[in-house]
Amino acid sequence: MAASPAPARPARWSTPGRRWFAVLRTPVGACACVALLALLVLAVIAPLLWSAKANQTDIAAMLQGPSAQHWAGTDNLGRDIFTRVLVATRLSVELALLATVITVVTGLLLGTAGVIAGRRVARIATAVVNIAVAFPALLLALFFAVIFGVGAQGAVLAIGFAGAPEFARLAQTLVAGVEQRDYVAAARIAGVGRVQILVRHVLPNIGEALIVNAAIGAGSALLAFAGLSFLGLGVQAPDYDWGKLLGDGLAGIYGQPIAALVPGVAVILAGLAFNLFGEALAKGIGLTTTLGRVPLGRIRQRPAPAGTAEPAPGEAVLDVADLVVTVPAQDAPIRPVRGVSFRIGRAEAVGVVGESGAGKSLTALAAARLVEEPARVEAARLRFLGTDLLSGSPRAHRRLLGTNLAVVFQDPMTSFNPTRRVGRQLAEVARRHGGLSRSAALARAVDRLRAVRVPAAQRRANQYPHEFSGGMRQRAMIGMGLMGKPALIIADEPTTALDVTVQRQVLDLLQSIRRDDAVALLLISHDVAVIRQVCDRVLVMYAGRIVEDLPAADLVTGARHPYTRALVAAVPDMHTDLDRPLAAIPGHAPDPARLPDGCAFAPRCPLATDLCRTEEPPLDTDERGRRVACWHADAAGLAAPEVMTMGRHGHE
Repeated sequence: MAASPAPARPARWSTPGRRWFAVLRTPVGACACVALLALLVLAVIAPLLWSAKANQTDIAAMLQGPSAQHWAGTDNLGRDIFTRVLVATRLSVELALLATVITVVTGLLLGTAGVIAGRRVARIATAVVNIAVAFPALLLALFFAVIFGVGAQGAVLAIGFAGAPEFARLAQTLVAGVEQRDYVAAARIAGVGRVQILVRHVLPNIGEALIVNAAIGAGSALLAFAGLSFLGLGVQAPDYDWGKLLGDGLAGIYGQPIAALVPGVAVILAGLAFNLFGEALAKGIGLTTTLGRVPLGRIRQRPAPAGTAEPAPGEAVLDVADLVVTVPAQDAPIRPVRGVSFRIGRAEAVGVVGESGAGKSLTALAAARLVEEPARVEAARLRFLGTDLLSGSPRAHRRLLGTNLAVVFQDPMTSFNPTRRVGRQLAEVARRHGGLSRSAALARAVDRLRAVRVPAAQRRANQYPHEFSGGMRQRAMIGMGLMGKPALIIADEPTTALDVTVQRQVLDLLQSIRRDDAVALLLISHDVAVIRQVCDRVLVMYAGRIVEDLPAADLVTGARHPYTRALVAAVPDMHTDLDRPLAAIPGHAPDPARLPDGCAFAPRCPLATDLCRTEEPPLDTDERGRRVACWHADAAGLAAPEVMTMGRHGHE
């Protein structure tokens, strides 16, 4: 069956000019643009046309009411109020925009401190923001006005800094939602820096909300300036803005209310124009970005466990010994990964299985140096392609991992930046580490899309992620990993979000890449059947530890750990009795913060004894090189039927 063509309308409206035209056709967009354009034109031409009339005094015409000659009457020096309001537009708008710039810049610096400078600076910035937002913005503005002094300059600084805490709080919330996305993690793997991640991946995805709030903030700044000038803290004579005119008109409000009404209406209309324009701008704007660099997560050297042999360098693609991940908590630190050791040879496929929370994904992320503070990663040994990642230059490590390690995440939709075209996202790796030009990198991206069997690769490279199907996005994610020369692909649940047919295609693709290019594969999954089909060797994890390491061919008949046998027994097959309940492992996986004494699987194990409940078994290696952590591994092998029965019907 031929693939259905992509919808024509999204492609046709994808260019910035088309998007703006579509926005202008809406009532909100049209009104916003007309209102703001009129305001800006007035700010430019009003002082040129009416300054003389606005400043002309006429003692004989003092405090007159509205007339054909003076539409809004005159002030106490006989000056025309209406023309003064028009001329005041420039100063009112200029000062409000300057204050808004200060608010946005200061708020962004505080709100994105975690991305730019790390978590320690972010904690300080968060504390400052939390204290500041506890006070009303008007009170802060008055406080800063006293500090910076009376006048236009002091008012600009006061209003700008007073609005920064709320903008910073918004930025912090939005950044926190984007910073944990998979495409940000992929950028870190590629060696993209802190500023680059912020500008290329974070800001474009939070830009619309920030733009709307900045536009609304400009309207609020107009009102705030009017308030400060009204109180005598803002613009001083002989200059005047709408707030000062409002204060002057208040003196005669009972006899001539229109003198205060006209500048007040001007403030309201200008604020409304900014607010409407912000809504329209959020729909039509497109942001362009540049690049930067981010340091890799820290991994601390850990003393090697007793009896750990030092392997010859270059024997493995990835060599991990005694990997520990510690997360700080209120009562005591939590260790979701506890002393994990494994090696992956060239072109070898290793599977990692276990229930949710077993530490599978965290182990892979720690090995790839993608775990950041406050989590702490320690290891006795961590080598990739013979390079010690515990020492040496972080810049060299970034380049090594960016070109030789590929990570395929579980959800392909969150693995791509939704604001950037797929081809350009793939090309980022080639430009960053390969030194290719923009055109050469895009050509390489198209070639890699063809390599992962994406049809019409040239056209697809120019599309956005939402225009791809789930299977296409997963293939494109694999293609991103192939932009370099990967020696290892870490696939974290790559088929969970896909249907069975597409799942088979993705697995076949990974197998062909591994076979053709001698690429090692670390496949993480909770699906034992998938692991058996794809992998040479299986690591079974439970409660942050490897409890068994065995060949995939022995998974069904040769597993020695009761947990491994229960996992296999819980997978339905063609011989499953449909008249009986589906198999399930009794009990629940333990909380990493409250691990039981002894073997963590003991509360669920049919073979558990007092020894299991008091002493944790070591991960021993047998004569065939298989590893198992169980005091009764031999008994598990001898009592296979009983263990499998418990695994299949233990819930009854």
